[in-house]
Amino acid sequence: MTSGHGVWITLEGGDGSGKTTQSNLLAQWLEDSGRTVVRTREPGGSEVGQLIRDIVLHHRGDIAPRAEALLYAADRAHHVATVVRPALHRGEIVLQDRYLDSSVAYQGAGRVLDATEIRDLSLWAAEGALPDLTILLDLDPAEARTRLDSADKPFDRLEAEQAEFHGRVRDAFLDLAAAEPDRFLVLDAAAAPEVIAERIRTRVAALLD
Repeated sequence: MTSGHGVWITLEGGDGSGKTTQSNLLAQWLEDSGRTVVRTREPGGSEVGQLIRDIVLHHRGDIAPRAEALLYAADRAHHVATVVRPALHRGEIVLQDRYLDSSVAYQGAGRVLDATEIRDLSLWAAEGALPDLTILLDLDPAEARTRLDSADKPFDRLEAEQAEFHGRVRDAFLDLAAAEPDRFLVLDAAAAPEVIAERIRTRVAALLD
């Protein structure tokens, strides 16, 4: 995203891959370096987005796959317009949990919709905005499920999906990264958190120079 002077970093990966841990570590490192960090997420990075998040992740009952995709796109349109773009124009660093790559992986591959249509819908909603860097934490779905089970908390609608669903999601993320190697940093999420964090810091430091 070229407008303004901020930097936009997104974190992607399957549920249980450690995005929250790495986001916390990266945010602390950036703030210790004197940077202003705006931490946000999709869905739910705005007041409107939180309402949508409650629907897509916690609604008790089926949501038609296309309706689900449209809800995510609606959240994205509002979030980019009201949170991401203003922060970047202020010269801040936006550190975001999930963006359009998650829609392509979860609604495209997971829900078996057309991945190109899902991506095009997201790009239209966000007026073509793409992050400067996308960090993909790649983890085998079986290991991810073990992590989620050990967290001892209720699963949301996507976390509760079957292994086949999460396998398709992982493959889709890796395909996206292979298609855009300049934007993606793919890391083995089974590695020690500090090892992952150091690799992320190295890449981000080069981006900030």
